[in-house]
Order: sequence, then structure tokens, then C-alpha cells
Amino acid sequence: MSTNKKHTISVLVANQFGVLARVSGMFSARGYNISSLCVGETQDPTVSRMTVTVRGDDNVLSQITQQLNKLVDVIEVEDLTARSFVERELIMIRVTADSGKRREVLEIAEIFRGKIVDLDGDTMTVEVTGAQGKIGAFIEMMRPFGIIQLVRTGEIAIRRAANGGTEEDPAAETA
Repeated sequence: MSTNKKHTISVLVANQFGVLARVSGMFSARGYNISSLCVGETQDPTVSRMTVTVRGDDNVLSQITQQLNKLVDVIEVEDLTARSFVERELIMIRVTADSGKRREVLEIAEIFRGKIVDLDGDTMTVEVTGAQGKIGAFIEMMRPFGIIQLVRTGEIAIRRAANGGTEEDPAAETA
């Protein structure tokens, strides 16, 4: 049981004012640090899905799950870490790239299946989507060019369907 294991938690919540503050407040009030937090509507606009990543042992995860389940606006809490799931993160990074360096930046972006989303006289902005490790590797490849600005979405995750089929999503029941 590692004390610094990454846990990815999917939390379905009512899409209402103040829910994000209550959920994040629960974490901070108990001294749990959120590594990543992403929130967005599901197919039902009255329900949002929060993808939260935290580090800690299984006891910490159990406490977090119990506390989240006590919050009124929480519909479902699921530890994706114990299941098969797909995770992705989006990054946009602006680097220095004069006309002599553009080809090299473009080639690296293509290796990472990135797209050039903005270009001016001496900079390029690249968008890359992938797992956290891929994003980290791309950032390291861009460092020598001079990173001007970097923004990341944080991780989002979705459970893989069991046996290649579909699984019911509680948010779909209310849609």
C-alpha cells in the first residue's frame, strides 16, 4: 500500500451553484491536496461530472469517498483507479519559434499528434492531448525552444466499458 498512490475519482454531482466550492472545500478542510480537478456537464445538463485526482494511500481514498458521499449534491462517487479507464489531458503551449525553428517545433508536435493552433512572427502555440506522461514528455521536448506560456486542463477520465459493451451511466438515467 503506497502512501503516494495516485487515485482518479469520478464524482457525479447536481449541476448547481456552489457544488464545486463545497466539494473542493471538503478536500481542503480535511487536509487533502487535489492534484487535478476538472468539471463539466454530462449528457444531462442538470448533472456534472468532476474528475478529481489525489495522492494518498487506500485509507485516504476511503475517507475521501465517505466524505464525498455525505455531501447532499453528490449523486455518485467512483474510484476509477481500481477499474480499467481512459484518461486524457489537454495542453496548449506557446514557445519561441522564429522562422528557423518552426520546422523543428512542427516535427516534434507531429510526433506527439499535436496541432499548431496559433502562429505569429516568433512564436507558435501547440495543442496536444494525451495521458499525463505524454504531456510531460512533450513539455520537456519544448523546453529548449523557450516556453512562453503553458496551460493545462487537468486530467479527465472515463471508465472503459465492461467486456467491450456499454455500461449504464447514472447521468444517462436522468437525461
